[in-house]
Amino acid sequence: MKNILILFAALIGLASCDNLEEMNVNPNLPTETHPQLLLTNIEWEAFRSYGGTSPLYALKMLVQTDGENTNQYYKWARGSYGAYSDMRDVTKMIEEGERIGDMTYVALGKFFRAYHFYNLTLTFGDVPYSAALQGEDEENYAPAYDSQEAVFEGILTELKEANDLLAESNNIIAGDIIYDGDLTSWRKLINAFRLKVMLTLSEKTGSVDVSEFSTIYQNQPLMENVEENGQVVFLDQQNNRYPTFNSSSFSSGMYMDSTFIQQLQDRLDPRLFIYSTQTKSAKEAGKAIDDFTAYEGGDPAAPYAEVNEKATEGNVSKVNERYHQDPVNEPYMLLGYSEQQLILAEAAVRGWISADAGMLYESAVKASFKFYELYSEEYAAYVTEEAATDYLANSINNFASASSEEEQIQLVIMQKYLQSFFQLGWTSFYEYHRAGGYPSFRRPEGVEIPYRWIYPQSEYNYNATNVTEAITRQFGEGNDQINQMPWWLE
Repeated sequence: MKNILILFAALIGLASCDNLEEMNVNPNLPTETHPQLLLTNIEWEAFRSYGGTSPLYALKMLVQTDGENTNQYYKWARGSYGAYSDMRDVTKMIEEGERIGDMTYVALGKFFRAYHFYNLTLTFGDVPYSAALQGEDEENYAPAYDSQEAVFEGILTELKEANDLLAESNNIIAGDIIYDGDLTSWRKLINAFRLKVMLTLSEKTGSVDVSEFSTIYQNQPLMENVEENGQVVFLDQQNNRYPTFNSSSFSSGMYMDSTFIQQLQDRLDPRLFIYSTQTKSAKEAGKAIDDFTAYEGGDPAAPYAEVNEKATEGNVSKVNERYHQDPVNEPYMLLGYSEQQLILAEAAVRGWISADAGMLYESAVKASFKFYELYSEEYAAYVTEEAATDYLANSINNFASASSEEEQIQLVIMQKYLQSFFQLGWTSFYEYHRAGGYPSFRRPEGVEIPYRWIYPQSEYNYNATNVTEAITRQFGEGNDQINQMPWWLE
């Protein structure tokens, strides 16, 4: 009888434990959700992250006159691992896509993983990849670092898998604010990004399958016009407006850099009128908007007080008002048709694909003009197709005028640079290094342009063994410095 009572009590205890576990499940924190509820924010955060002013100072497009900007003088230090936080939702979306058997969300998850890891490895070098984001499932909170070469290999593999999964799918992507669920458009963006990653490794040709680049170009869907840009469009609604709308930064010490202004003036580039305002002195003199002499920048190598004096005298242009007074302004591009065509143009120059590099280059320039014709209506008359044709006829912009492979590639790099004002994040900074320091960025004597950022302090605090090993492997013991050259540039 005693044993029966003990058994009965044990059964009650087990039942109580089961009930307690059920009671401890928080209905407000569901463990399962439809992946579409994750996708919208994943897209929003990824595409918006390509904006901001930080790269514009490093790219010699902006100068600061009321203090020293660390990006302008290349005095930055630690980078951020914030992308890993963003990828938690990506990981969850992949899991939920697999749970409900909808591989379209798995495909998009692979694309966003590739996108984030691409930016992370260019920022730092070696980063946690194969063992990353395993804290929740495997309790691995101190992941090992993968070599940069291995990270790039993984990125390209995930992009291929993403394209292949979408090619096999007939499902509609709900929650998609980029392409409204169009699978083919997503495949075009993903394939263009594959080409971008491959071209990033142009100095590591032994690590790039050039035949695969050609296969993608010949057999996979790619963007065909600016309407297919990979971009997020802003709305005049709270939390959906252009990110710098009503920003006070534009009315303070932010001015245009003479480096960027001069490049646009030398090429008689009408995008100058869209990016910049006339100087105060030029306005007072009654100069027309399309008078190239009405624009002037501040010297990025001079002390900021000296530039401030010139600005106070009314002789330095500011950023065009549309960037802070228009609630929708222009979309942010993660990767657009124009950049894709420039990627293909350079590939043709290098012999990676059989195509007319000049025609690809011209289509890229015309696409950039078309973008601003569509989204800067007040200035549309300056960037028509006819204006683009005239621009390309100018010998300094004309592809046929470039007599060597190096000059042709520099034309491509320059166009990437000129169209990256408040677009494409740090792309042109990395392109500067890939092109061996082109175009030239004016800076104080003795200042070197960094290659990377220092690893976050949190890694030294919580993952010291692995980050220290990665630093030693790449740069030598203790050499986690911004001027250390990573593998992709060696």
